[in-house]
Amino acid sequence: MFDNLGQIVSSILEGLPVTVAATVGGVALTIVLAFTAGLAMLSKSRTIRFISRVYVEGFRGTSEVVQLFWIYFVLPALVGLQIIPLFAGILVLGFNHGAYGAEIVRGAVQSVPRAQYEGAIALNLGPADRMRRVILPQAVVEMLPPFNNLFIQLLKSTALLYFISAGEMTERGELLRPALPMSQLTVIYGVELLFYLLLAILITVVMRALERAGARRLGRRPPARRKVFASSAAGGA
Repeated sequence: MFDNLGQIVSSILEGLPVTVAATVGGVALTIVLAFTAGLAMLSKSRTIRFISRVYVEGFRGTSEVVQLFWIYFVLPALVGLQIIPLFAGILVLGFNHGAYGAEIVRGAVQSVPRAQYEGAIALNLGPADRMRRVILPQAVVEMLPPFNNLFIQLLKSTALLYFISAGEMTERGELLRPALPMSQLTVIYGVELLFYLLLAILITVVMRALERAGARRLGRRPPARRKVFASSAAGGA
């Protein structure tokens, strides 16, 4: 069964940089869009709230695969400009998960006790300073656990780039199937699962470290150390 293990691992490793690049790019775009749309939904302007809500509900309520096809196949036909597969994947991952992240940001900001707002007003801080210096530092700590799960979900969604031949790990594994006997399918998919699991654990370790650092900065007791395997499993639930 393991006669071709070296070839399988080598081939899937060739897709690892694309998977990592799509994940990192998607996470970066997710953070930007999540904070932008999440704070916009708390705006006093009805127009801004409406625009941000349209974005959030639009991307949460439609298929991620269809979004990918729209950006990679339909958009170039409309504007006459071909999009690189990896870039198209990052856009879809960022816009889709940014919509979910916006609700995380909105909920975390609203969870900050009202007394904190009142104290900031008593200190004569303006709205921007209140948000930047008082509210967000506390809200960000509350955002980290759900963002951990969201980023793991984003990592797993990079497999969708297989549909546009971006060259990530799933596609590299699928390219092996015609050249290897059916008995090797277990090895191919087992190696893929292992790589995704290791990347998910890495994300969890980083997010746990940020969570502990944020808690210490606010003078809170750092959350108890939990096994990263349990967290990764929760992210896939």
